[in-house]
Amino acid sequence: MSKILIVDDSKMERENLYQIVSDAGYQVSLASSGKEALERVSKEPPSLIFLDVIMDDLDGFKVCRSLKSDKKTKDIPIVFVTSKGEKADKKWGEMLGARDYITKPFNEDDIVRSLGKSLR
Repeated sequence: MSKILIVDDSKMERENLYQIVSDAGYQVSLASSGKEALERVSKEPPSLIFLDVIMDDLDGFKVCRSLKSDKKTKDIPIVFVTSKGEKADKKWGEMLGARDYITKPFNEDDIVRSLGKSLR
């Protein structure tokens, strides 16, 4: 079973994503910060990461850059789920190696579609 890591500093967003992803049949773990995400990934690499961009300690772009520069974690698909919806933000996410970029507010179909596309 694929394990999905959800990283968001908003408890409400984490719980919303958790519900959608677990209802889709995936095992889910949660992190509330970029630092916590990096710690979790080093202990148990997930099959995919849903990653917020705007967080207090380490923003999602820095987390993505860190993971993509490490040969042990570079192949983990990352999907940004963020309120940063500018074209430049999306392009930057793509350049960092993100598999997908979902802008908040999202719906269940956006998340499920991205899961299918990103885990192929």
